[in-house]
Amino acid sequence: MIYLTSDLHFNHDRDFIYLPRGFNSIYEMNSAIIKNWNSLVEKDDDVYILGDLMLGDTSLGIKCISQLKGNLHIILGNHDTDRRIEIYDTLHNVVDIKFADRIRYGKWIFYLSHYPVYTSNKNEKPIWCLSGHTHSKEIFQEKFPQNYNVALDAHDNKLVSIEEIINNIIAYKR
Repeated sequence: MIYLTSDLHFNHDRDFIYLPRGFNSIYEMNSAIIKNWNSLVEKDDDVYILGDLMLGDTSLGIKCISQLKGNLHIILGNHDTDRRIEIYDTLHNVVDIKFADRIRYGKWIFYLSHYPVYTSNKNEKPIWCLSGHTHSKEIFQEKFPQNYNVALDAHDNKLVSIEEIINNIIAYKR
C-alpha cells in the first residue's frame, strides 16, 4: 500500500500548528500522529512524507519519526534543514530523501512536492501534484489547479492512501 502525508511538524511548539489540529500541546499532537499513523500503516507499506517532518527539539523529533511504521520516502520541505536531512538519513525506516519525485500508479502520474506547483497544460494528460505546505484544511484549493493537498491538516491528522486520492480526484472532476 502507498500512503502520503506532509507537514507532520513534530515538536513545533506554536499553537497555530497544534490548536487548529485539535490538540492542547505538541506532546498530545505528536502522540496522536504516531497512533493514527501506526494504526493504518503496515511494516512494508511505502509512505511519502512531503516535507516538514519536525521542528524544535531534534532528539524528540527523531524519537517520534523512529516510531513510524513503513518505508519512509522523504520529500524535503522548507523546514527540513541540512542538519535534519543528515539525521533523517541515519534512521532505520527512511528509504530515500529527495527534493521532489514523480510516481506512476496504474494510469495515474503524480508529481510529489512539498509546495503546490503547476504540473501540466490543459491539452496534456493531467499530472496531478501532490503537496502540502499551505496548512489548509481544503483538499482542493482553487488557486492551485491540479494539486491535491495531502497534509495532515486536510485529513484529520491522518495519512491518505493513493487509492483515496484517486477516488477524490475522480469525484472532484465530475
